Amino acid sequence: MKRDILIRASLVYILMLVVALLIFAKTMHLQFFEKDKWAQEENSTVRHKVIEPNRGNIYSVDGRLLAVSVPFYEIRMDFKSESFSDDIFYGGVDQLSKALSSTFKDRHWSTYKRELVRAREKGERYYLVKRNVSYTQLQQVKKFPIYKEGRFKGGVQYIQSSRRVRPYGTLASRTVGYTMSGNLRSVVGIEGAYETELKGVEGYRLMRKIRGDIWMPINDAKEIEPEDGYDVVTTIDLDLQDVAHNALRTQLLRHEADHGTVVLMEVETGKIRAIANLARNEAGHYSEDYNYAIGESTEPGSTFKLASIIALLEDGYVKPDDIVDVGDGVTYYYGEKMEDSGDEGLGEITVQHAFEVSSNVGISSLVNENYKEKPEQFVDRIYGMGLNRKLDIGIRGEGKPEIKYTDSELWSGLSLPWMSIGYEVRMTPLQILAFYNAIANDGKMVKPIFVEQMRSHGKVVREFQTEVLNSHICSRETLAQVRAMMEGVVENGTARNLSNSHYKIAGKTGTAQVSLSKEGYTKSLYQASFVGYFPADKPKYSCIVVVNAPSKHIYYGNLVAGPIFRSVTDRIYVREYDMHDNSIEAVQNEAQVPFSKSGMRVPLENTYSYLGLPLLQNDATGSWVSTRSSPSGMLLNDRSITEALVPNVVDMGLKDALYLLESSGIRVVVNGRGTVRQQSVQAGVRISKGMELRLSMSIKGG
Repeated sequence: MKRDILIRASLVYILMLVVALLIFAKTMHLQFFEKDKWAQEENSTVRHKVIEPNRGNIYSVDGRLLAVSVPFYEIRMDFKSESFSDDIFYGGVDQLSKALSSTFKDRHWSTYKRELVRAREKGERYYLVKRNVSYTQLQQVKKFPIYKEGRFKGGVQYIQSSRRVRPYGTLASRTVGYTMSGNLRSVVGIEGAYETELKGVEGYRLMRKIRGDIWMPINDAKEIEPEDGYDVVTTIDLDLQDVAHNALRTQLLRHEADHGTVVLMEVETGKIRAIANLARNEAGHYSEDYNYAIGESTEPGSTFKLASIIALLEDGYVKPDDIVDVGDGVTYYYGEKMEDSGDEGLGEITVQHAFEVSSNVGISSLVNENYKEKPEQFVDRIYGMGLNRKLDIGIRGEGKPEIKYTDSELWSGLSLPWMSIGYEVRMTPLQILAFYNAIANDGKMVKPIFVEQMRSHGKVVREFQTEVLNSHICSRETLAQVRAMMEGVVENGTARNLSNSHYKIAGKTGTAQVSLSKEGYTKSLYQASFVGYFPADKPKYSCIVVVNAPSKHIYYGNLVAGPIFRSVTDRIYVREYDMHDNSIEAVQNEAQVPFSKSGMRVPLENTYSYLGLPLLQNDATGSWVSTRSSPSGMLLNDRSITEALVPNVVDMGLKDALYLLESSGIRVVVNGRGTVRQQSVQAGVRISKGMELRLSMSIKGG
């Protein structure tokens, strides 16, 4: 018996040893030969799933949404779900098809039914029913036949995704920007500049796959919750943005221009309150497809003359009341012709007036005479103002300013005079605006900023402060002188059409020839611009307008860009009451009757009578009268017109002036439009056969 027990125990022991050896061998085999296979199998059933955070919103300064992530859904069906029976499907497919067709209105209900039945017969597990379903539509869909049974019995799945939406469409769309992922990785505008902050931090959760390809969370202490992205509050004022956008679009359409940009900046802080960029597409419509204000670096033309004048004043070479002889408005440098925009030269004029009328000959001759032997001194002055450096605004794509030095291979004898009037240099509109804004800001150049705050669930987590780029671009004496010159441009110079009785504007017009490359060819076209600030006495805003390639034979800065500037400033003046002058004198001036040009007496009397406006000293009996407005009414005086003598047409409109002169047999040449400011032949001179007379009008190009 003992022997039998020992044998049996030995057999059990041997059997257990064999089993243990087999287990050990299998373990070693798995460890060394099937490790990758089972690791992959484990990963296919248990893995960390990324939890996407909510992307932050982008707001205007007054709290309106410029960009927001809106949830959209896909409706899919799993026709192999074990609880999804034929009775449920065929019993409700008709009603489901009709409900889908009625809600989405994209297909007839019979088409929906045919496609659903076909997917059921194929046993599809991830069949797409509908894309881009809104949250509101989803709540309706959940009540539809079959779908109300839920995921298992109804086989329905709702896949959520987010789409970035801009509620105000194209308003500042290029500045607000976008991001793209994958091979098309791209970051544009504020969305791109603050991608990290807006995106937030991804979370992770350990999930296990169970029957039906369903992933279920595993309770795990190592789970990481996502952190939602910050909201970004921009500096954009949506009302002003709308005004700038529409004013730009109107002028582009009127002049059939290729593209244009408007930027409005707060003088003291550098905050961008409006920025519009519009370009004409192949269909002839205008849209925002590129940020020209930030990215397009071109030859600025006459707006660069401010830098030249500052250099001359700072180095003590000129004073505003010094005389410069521009002759007949034409000069030559090494055989290359340079000329002013007017038909006739102005002769000897002050330096200030040369700037006011944008005389190429005047400014270039001053720079060339004083810096010809030491051009590096001129360029050093430009560099000292910081015009050769990027603004580093954070938004990608800023064009690089190009202001060459005297040791450049491209430097020639023509460089100095041409640079002085804004050629052979390149700057972006925003860089030019920052320079002019410094004049308005007592010489302090500040960096343009586009974002005021970042917030997390309503709490401010970061404030963006004004950054000074150059504390003094010039001396206070020079600053006062150039500010007076810029006011003179509007009061007495090329931008007289922007002058008004409500507030003063200071600025500079620019008309430059640029090369526009498009569709494989290069064409020389015009670029019209106006840059300045207002109110001139207490500057609060600065603004630049640039319009490229106007194609209706009108290309001067005051006529193409100026009206856009005025539309923006008028809107600001209306809404910001602290800009208004409420003094008694100002009120009296506002009470004056409307200004009228001199002209024919009877039509003028009829017009004022119809409008109920007062006419004083109305004892004028002649056919032609001179007018003068006053707080009490319009004063009329007879204007003597003698046959065979040249008539006085100053202060008349062009229509009346042409009638008088041409009916007297005088050939008339007109320069500009508006009101006659000057006639080349003095009134009272006897008219000779074939006499030619030139009229200088109130509105000229520059």
